[in-house]
Amino acid sequence: MDEKRAREVLEATGLGAGAELVSLGENAVFAVERPEGAGGSFVAKVGRGSPDLAARAKRELAVGAWLADVGVPAVRPAAGKPWLVDGHPVTLWHRLPDAVRPSEPRDVAELLNLVHALPAPPFALPPRDLLDGVERWLRLAGDAIDPEDAVYLRGRRDGFAASAAALVPHLPQGPIHGDALPRNVMVGPDGPVLVDLETFSSDFREHDLVVMALSLDRYGLPEERYDAFVAAYGWDVREWDGWTVLRGARETASCAWVAQHAPTNPKALAEFRRRVRSLRDNDPQVRWYPF
Repeated sequence: MDEKRAREVLEATGLGAGAELVSLGENAVFAVERPEGAGGSFVAKVGRGSPDLAARAKRELAVGAWLADVGVPAVRPAAGKPWLVDGHPVTLWHRLPDAVRPSEPRDVAELLNLVHALPAPPFALPPRDLLDGVERWLRLAGDAIDPEDAVYLRGRRDGFAASAAALVPHLPQGPIHGDALPRNVMVGPDGPVLVDLETFSSDFREHDLVVMALSLDRYGLPEERYDAFVAAYGWDVREWDGWTVLRGARETASCAWVAQHAPTNPKALAEFRRRVRSLRDNDPQVRWYPF
């Protein structure tokens, strides 16, 4: 989905006038004004056209309302249900104040301690299926990627799915964020706040911790920042035998996620090739770059 299509979808909801693009990735995010002239500023998220993403958008709004009720600092929904335009879900959120500083891994750990202490919400959360999007992303990549690489990633997906199903967790299972990275935390005047709630799940809490361990290994996170994350959370997931399985599943998904951008972005294609080559070579030291 490009900006033009996202704006067409937003226009159909009545939120498009004066909308300013904030980011374009898995969703298109726009700063918008509510048509009824309600006070404050808002953010609209336009999702890709897919039935499962429409259900996920509805659940994300429910998660935001629930976190508000239980007092976890997180972005708050400004509408109770999504718009649906030609299969594209659109959700509306209260815009957060500007960040006072960049978020750090320790900020993520502080919020994870709050989330991981929560009981189940009054609605169903799905398991965290890291590999669920692999087929869709590879399909979107189409002929832009080597077919043999697509076959390789599908096989890797299936292997790690089977291995993950056999894991025994160290921590109690329950609500997790699902994509616990500093980019999904904003530090405002009142402290760190969770954003991007669409991957909230009920599963191994270790899922949220493996994210930062992979950042250390693949994305150049400095050792001292990882140590600060561990100190703030209170446990290092690398002490658990199963962490390499969740790491492998996440690497597979991250590689396929980049592939979907390959048809229109040469940098994405180059990054995809770097990632898949490092997986084929079983070389965990190859640096990956955020995209």
